[in-house]
Order: sequence, then structure tokens, then C-alpha cells
Amino acid sequence: MAAPVPAYAPAPEITVGFPFTAERDALKIVSDAIDGAESSIVMTAYSFTSKPTTAALVYAKNCSVTVQLSANEKASSDRYTAVTFLAGLGVTVRLNSRYAIMKNKSMVNDDNTLKRNSFNYTSSAEKRNAGNALVIRDNSIMSKKYQNEFNRLWAESSPVQCNYS
Repeated sequence: MAAPVPAYAPAPEITVGFPFTAERDALKIVSDAIDGAESSIVMTAYSFTSKPTTAALVYAKNCSVTVQLSANEKASSDRYTAVTFLAGLGVTVRLNSRYAIMKNKSMVNDDNTLKRNSFNYTSSAEKRNAGNALVIRDNSIMSKKYQNEFNRLWAESSPVQCNYS
């Protein structure tokens, strides 16, 4: 008697992009990943000054997507940054000062889509730097590992205080 054939989940969909390529640039991959979120986005960032990425996150929040961002404190603590702008618009943002540099750059959407990249969320990354962005959809196992890491970083981070005057 033959053993039953195990049921396998469908293969995840993978998208890869690099700045300066005609096919899929990294910024478009980041924007598409944000735009594809339906209920939640958790994101880690080193440096954050990208206007298109900021606009995409604000749009997601305004569409009732829960958005949480944990960023490196040293790279994000100026008074007027995308991080403080997002916090001022009601996005839940925390800054992590525990490490000399928190270089994490990832995003988990809806518990099953993972975006991982070397690409900083900055104008320089969009226009001048070499980097990459990778999105893996329909992979809850990998997404959960990054969600757990986000939760750990979130727990050791401090809320952003907006002091606009």
C-alpha cells in the first residue's frame, strides 16, 4: 500500500528588485508591499527619509491598516524626520537606542508577507546607492520569525514624542 501523499502549501511568490534596474526597482517593490497590506504592517528601519515610502505608510494608515514602525534612534531622532512626521500623523512609532546601529530593514504585512532589504528608506537609497529589496508572499513561517524579531525590538524601544511647536 502506498503512503499517502502529504499536502503541501503552494510555493511562496518571491519578488526581487535592485535600484537602477528597468524591471523592478527597489522603491517600487517597497511601495507595492505597503500598498498590498490589508490589515497590518510592522516595519523596522535604520534611516528613514523617503517621501514615497512615508506617503505609502500614511495612505495605508488612512485605509485602516495598523502600521507600527521601530527605527534606529540615532538615525531618526532629528526633530523633522519621516519618523517624527509619521508619529505626528498617528502612526505608532518607537525608536531603538539599545544598539550602536540597528540596521534592521524589514516589514511584515498581514502575518504572511515578508519584505527584507538592504535598501534604506532614504532619498539616497532611491537615487544613488546600490541595494536590494526582496518580498516573499504567502510564507507565514518566515513572516512569523520576522514578526517575533520585530516584537523583541519593539519591546526594547521607546515611543516617539512629537514636540512640534
